[in-house]
Amino acid sequence: MNPQDVTQTALAPAAHGVSFIELFLQASPTVQVVMSGLGLASIWSWAIIIEKLIAFRRARIEADRFEQTFWSGQSLDELYNGLSRGPTITMAALFVAAMREWKRSVEGNIRALGGIQLRVEKVMDVTISREMERLDRRLLFLATVGSTAPFVGLFGTVWGIMQSFQAIAISKNTSLAVVAPGIAEALFATALGLMAAIPAVVFYNKFSADSAQISQRLEAFADEFAAIVSRQIDVRS
Repeated sequence: MNPQDVTQTALAPAAHGVSFIELFLQASPTVQVVMSGLGLASIWSWAIIIEKLIAFRRARIEADRFEQTFWSGQSLDELYNGLSRGPTITMAALFVAAMREWKRSVEGNIRALGGIQLRVEKVMDVTISREMERLDRRLLFLATVGSTAPFVGLFGTVWGIMQSFQAIAISKNTSLAVVAPGIAEALFATALGLMAAIPAVVFYNKFSADSAQISQRLEAFADEFAAIVSRQIDVRS
C-alpha cells in the first residue's frame, strides 16, 4: 500500500471526529435521560458557581471596606446613620443590627444595663447566622452533584454496556461495529458524570473555605464590638 494512502486512512477517523449530538440521539431512552439529567445538573452547577464567585468576592470587598471605615476613627453614630439608609451585607449588616439594638435599649431608658449587652450579643449571633445562611445557600446542591454525578454516569455506562451485549446476542456477531455504539454511549455518559462532578467538588471545597473565613471574621468583629458595648455600659453605670 502506498504510504500516502496509509496516512490518509489513519487520519480519516480524526477528520470526521465524534459527534456528541449523534451519540445522544442514538442512545437508548434510559441513557438519554441520564445524559439530560447530568447536562442540566452541570449547567445549574455552573450557574451557582458563577453566582457564588460574585457573592463571596462582594462579601470580602464589603467587609474590607467596612473595617477600614470602622477603624478610621469615625463616630459610630455617624457610621450607623450612613449605613442604615441602604442595604448592608456581612460585617456592615452585623454592625447595623447591633447598633440598632443598642440605640433602642439606651433610648428606652432601660435600667438593667447588663441586659443590653446580652441582647446586643444575641442580635449579632442571629445576624451572623442569617448572613452565613445567605452566603451558603445552594452550596448543598454542589455537594450533592459532586457526590452523586459519577454514580449516575456509571449507571448510564452500565446500561450502555448492557445494550451492547444485547446487540451481540441479537445479531450473533461479535464485531466491533456491533458493540462500538453502545460502548461509546456508555463512555459518553461517564464523561458527562465527571464533567458535572469535578467542578462541583472543586468549587464546593473553595466556597466552604471562603465561608469559614468570612464566618471567622464576623465572629471576631462581634467579639470586638461586644467589648466596645461593655466599655460603654461601664461608662454609663
